[in-house]
Amino acid sequence: MTTQQTLIIPPDLSRFEPLPKILFFDDFDRGLQGWTGLIGNYEGSLNSMLPPYRDLRPPQLSNLTQWDTGSDGSLNGTYAMKLATRARSGSFAVGIKRATFRKAGPVRLEAYFTFKPEASELKLSETDVRAVGVLFDLQDGDSKPNPYRVMPHLRYLNALNGEAVGKWQFKARREELLDIGGSGKTKSHFHLAAEGWEDLPGGGQKLCYNEIATKQNWYYLRLDFDLADMKFLRFQCNDRVYDMDSVNAMRIPAMANLWCMLNTVFFVETDRDKRAFLYVDSVVLSGE
Repeated sequence: MTTQQTLIIPPDLSRFEPLPKILFFDDFDRGLQGWTGLIGNYEGSLNSMLPPYRDLRPPQLSNLTQWDTGSDGSLNGTYAMKLATRARSGSFAVGIKRATFRKAGPVRLEAYFTFKPEASELKLSETDVRAVGVLFDLQDGDSKPNPYRVMPHLRYLNALNGEAVGKWQFKARREELLDIGGSGKTKSHFHLAAEGWEDLPGGGQKLCYNEIATKQNWYYLRLDFDLADMKFLRFQCNDRVYDMDSVNAMRIPAMANLWCMLNTVFFVETDRDKRAFLYVDSVVLSGE
């Protein structure tokens, strides 16, 4: 007699479409679960850190409290991971989760996110957030010939200098890699710099941005990447799926101590002297 097994999918996971192996599933009702701030590399002294890294704001937990409606909570629960910039144009907040991979194959990142400016004015303020984005920081295993560190970057450029933009961009250009300290073990480059971003083919997309600054709607994001060939496979936001065949990732010669690195990063940048917020309800990284 053949016994047929029924696969039971937890309700919290059913809104995602993961690959067979769940590498992590973070619902921020259970805390930050390893997500932390991006700290610039330093050696011997904190003064050796590159200046753009010195004021990146780290993640925190939020129940999305608003002054007029109370606590909204996250999409599915109480807390979301919140990234909040300084109230200074061009300020970033960055959250990173550091891991390594055991198989160089396809991985899939899925998340529900939303963004908004701080509701410090009684108007919509839809162009106050400059950009929100996601990236991987990866490196081949030490057994691969000609190994590389590879950094696939994607951002939604919401506005620039007060003008609405509304398009997805990628960044393949590599910033200058600088030695930190004198040991030869530490290097750094500010890969989120404003220069070098390119428009994703067909990347214009209008996102739901509700009528006042204290309202938010959640968006779905999916990024598929192949760790074997180190190339984009698929990118999706809400109902839009983008052609990634011609999209490249940033490549750097492999570094001496980063083998099999699999880091995941979310970031937000403000366009005004006002804080910008990125909220992530939950995030799943899966593989084969």
